[in-house]
This record gives sequence, structure tokens and C-alpha cells, in this order.
Amino acid sequence: MLSLNELWFILVAVLFIGFFFLEGFDFGVGMSTRFLAKNDMERRVLINSIGPFWDANEVWLLTAGGAMFAAFPNWYATLFSGYYTPLVVLLLALIGRGVAFEFRGKGESERWKNTWDLAIFLGSLLPPFLLGVVFSGLLKGLPIDSDMEMRAGLFDMVNLYTLIGGITVVVLCLVHGLLFTTLRTTGSLQERARKLAHKLLIPLAALFVIFGVMTYFQTDVFEVRALPLTLIAVVGLGAFLLAGRFISKQRDGWAFGMTGTLIALSISSVFIGLFPRVMISSISEAYSLTIHNAASGPYSLKIMTIVALTLLPFVLGYQIWSYFVFHKRINEKEHLEY
Repeated sequence: MLSLNELWFILVAVLFIGFFFLEGFDFGVGMSTRFLAKNDMERRVLINSIGPFWDANEVWLLTAGGAMFAAFPNWYATLFSGYYTPLVVLLLALIGRGVAFEFRGKGESERWKNTWDLAIFLGSLLPPFLLGVVFSGLLKGLPIDSDMEMRAGLFDMVNLYTLIGGITVVVLCLVHGLLFTTLRTTGSLQERARKLAHKLLIPLAALFVIFGVMTYFQTDVFEVRALPLTLIAVVGLGAFLLAGRFISKQRDGWAFGMTGTLIALSISSVFIGLFPRVMISSISEAYSLTIHNAASGPYSLKIMTIVALTLLPFVLGYQIWSYFVFHKRINEKEHLEY
């Protein structure tokens, strides 16, 4: 039977999986506004395709952070204090992106729109890159001392391994977003999104291979979780090949599902590789944070579990309903808000 510590570790993992799956296509669409759209109208179509969803999707990240804070306060404190600068940059990027969505359509000058378009692009590019760097750092290990304080320098956080991890997440989100565009648009914009997604599969495959090989040699996750991670790699390969086939057959919904599967498998592999640790100390394994020494007390976890199980169905129901209501495709003939 699962302990409450294990249950909340799984819940945090699920929240991050949901965030990357849902906000991942938002990020991809936001990045594609810079080069996929040929004119302002197409850019507005792209932005409106995620208009009803992006703010609700970001709630998954806030909820994941809140769950970490409540269930694993030592994990939260070490992670957020150690990665203070990149996480502040991430937060500012998300704020700028949200403001840009609302302000872009409030003026007609080209300079006004170009400024906010740049904010949308950077606000969609930086968060997946920074989160990729952070998650890669968790796998590689960080200098955490006996007081659970992370004393990381720049090159502990930013190195070849974490950079490859960040770039991989960016390209994966971009492909995921392009396939979402094929589900929400029509005509030439839809066709260009499909073709670009197909072209990006080759560099994405190369990044996955490079990151996987580096993970094997530079981390211990394959030593402690060889079987499940191998199974994930095999299933991921199948999903990747199916994504390419479905794109070629113009079965966009299935292709989108496959990239979503890749995202879910990728984030799952991080948490499976870590378990029962939540942060690996590169100084000494004895200093690593685990689901036990980083957790709240049993009573707090019990109360939180009751509250979470009570509210979660309503939150999921609302989000599913919103996707159902706004499932219609968008074209240039409709009134566009942004």
C-alpha cells in the first residue's frame, strides 16, 4: 500500500506531467508565432487558438509548486532558493507572455504589436528551456550540503548536459504546439504547421538520443531504475515512430496524442529516476533529499490528501469542459480577439 509520502510524490509528478502536456502546446504555439505565421492575421489566429486555454494550463505549474510547498517543504525550499535566479526569469517570462496576450490587440501600430509579439515568443521559449535545465540538473545532481542548502555555482546549473536537456524540452514543446495548431486551424496555416512538425522530428530524435546517452553516463538513474527506464525508452520510441507516421497520414489528433505521450514519458522518467530521492546531492548521497526527509508531518499530509481528493474532480471537470466548449477550429474569417 502506498504511503502518503509516496502518494504526494506521485501527485507532484502527475501535476508536472499535466503542466508540460497542456502548457507544452501553448509554448509551442507561442514560439511558432515568430516564424510560422506569414502575416498579422495568421499570428492572431495562432494566438486565438490557445486563447481559451493558456491561463488555465499555467495553473498546473502553480498547483505543482503549491503541492511541493505543502507536502515537501524542504524540497521546495532547497529547489527554489538554489534556482532562485532562473526561476525568477521563468516567472517574469510567463508574466510578460500573459500581459502580451492581453495587450497585443489594444494598439494598431506595428511597433506596438512587434513588441508584444517578441514578449510572446520569449515568454514561450524561456520557460520550457529553463524548466528543462532545472529538471536535468535534478537528475545530474547538485551540491547540496548537510543542512539541505544548495550551494550551486553557474556551471553546476548550466552545463552541456542541462543545456541539451533544455533544448530538447523546447523542441519537443514546439512540435507538440505545431500539432495542436493542425487541430485548431485550417488551410495553408494548418498545412505549414504539419510540414514543419514533420521536419522537426529528425532533430528531436537526435536530441533525445544525445540526452539519453549523456544521462546513462553522467547520472546514476539507469543504475537504480534500469528496468522501468528501459521500458519507457522502448515505449517512447514506439510513440515517436507513430507520431511520424500519423503526421504523414494527416491523422493530426493521433499525432498530437503521440507527442503528448512522449512528454508524459519524459517527465515520468525524471521522477522514476529520482525516486525515492527528490534532489540528488553531488557532495554525498547521504545529503540527498528524499520523500522522507523532505516531507511534511503525517497529519499535514493526511489533511492535504482529503482536501486534494475532494477538490480535484471539480478542477479536472472544469478544464475538460472548457476544452469541449472551445474545440472548434479557428480561421481568418472569424472575429479574432487578440
